[in-house]
Amino acid sequence: MNLTGFFKATLIILVCLGLTACGNRRSGERAVPQAVAPSDYESTNRETAGLTDSDGSTIWDIFGPSKTDQTVNVNKYLWAASLDVLGFLPVTDVDPFTGVIVTGYGTPPGGGRSYRATVLIDDPALDARSLKVSLHTSGGGTVSAATTRAVEDAILSRARQLRVQDSRI
Repeated sequence: MNLTGFFKATLIILVCLGLTACGNRRSGERAVPQAVAPSDYESTNRETAGLTDSDGSTIWDIFGPSKTDQTVNVNKYLWAASLDVLGFLPVTDVDPFTGVIVTGYGTPPGGGRSYRATVLIDDPALDARSLKVSLHTSGGGTVSAATTRAVEDAILSRARQLRVQDSRI
């Protein structure tokens, strides 16, 4: 190896070490002007530079531990009871992570009118305020509040039955 090759290799190593030393800081250790709060400065500059999303994640998060744990804020008894009570309706769309069940039109047993339903379960509690049901007739109109309330009561009763059955096991 000649002398110029040695100097080139040394220069490359020094540049790499210099760049590594610059990148060794953590995100909270930046030099920030005194007039700007660190959190405002960091979030504004990191988002505009494209380094983070609005939720604060960075591109380096893909190399970290997996974040596949998702919490579901849907009561499992209300979910199962809704599918059970509205079993006569064809299910067109479900999303257990947001708690939405959308059905197509169907006729209840012993009824002559077809209905479709949209159910929203937005709380993990087994409670009436966790459940929202919207019913529509095939003519495009909404159903009376009493009918909607009766369906909600049937779902809540079935959910309580499922919870009691679960506690016996």
